Amino acid sequence: MFKFLKKLRGWGSRPGSLFVLVVGLAVGGVSFASFGSFMVYANSEHFCANACHEMQPLQKEHKGTIHDVNRSGVRATCNDCHVPHEYVPNYLAKLGLLSDVWGHWTGSIDTKEKFEAKRFELAKRVWVYMKANDSRECRHCHTTAKMDPDKQTEKALKRHEKGRLEGQTCIECHFAIAHTEPDGPGPQELFSAKAAPADVPASAAAPVSTRKE
Repeated sequence: MFKFLKKLRGWGSRPGSLFVLVVGLAVGGVSFASFGSFMVYANSEHFCANACHEMQPLQKEHKGTIHDVNRSGVRATCNDCHVPHEYVPNYLAKLGLLSDVWGHWTGSIDTKEKFEAKRFELAKRVWVYMKANDSRECRHCHTTAKMDPDKQTEKALKRHEKGRLEGQTCIECHFAIAHTEPDGPGPQELFSAKAAPADVPASAAAPVSTRKE
């Protein structure tokens, strides 16, 4: 260790070495701060609605739903439901969205007609993703341990208990609560029939939700 520090000291005494070191640290610091700031901005509703015009109709669908306006005043935005909140999973999910960037540039769903034709396919992708991670993004805000049974209806209590005993997860019952429900079987039908598509990896990012109140 002492020899290493001695060499480092000798290197720093060379003409221009200190300048190079300072510039390197400054560039590294600015790059890291810029990347971090972009990642924060990329989690915002403003980014989702403006980066890709395909998301604007979905933002309109979200308006007025229970996740937009409710008695508690707690509002869920795009990233709350579609992006992992932990740092590493969040960054990995962002990398997984590269396929959606390609879809944007190639016009995969750049018209209403194209989107509606793929709505069920996109919805199923979200359902499979959330089923695989036990509705992780839902549970970031909705904590089962903190649910007050006195404020739930008898029907809700029975269904939650039934779901717990059968190993179900949130998305199997609570779907189509922020966006228009597509035509076709819902999550319960898909998963009970074990018809979830095998070609959709559990780690795939889920940029498009299909939930409506």
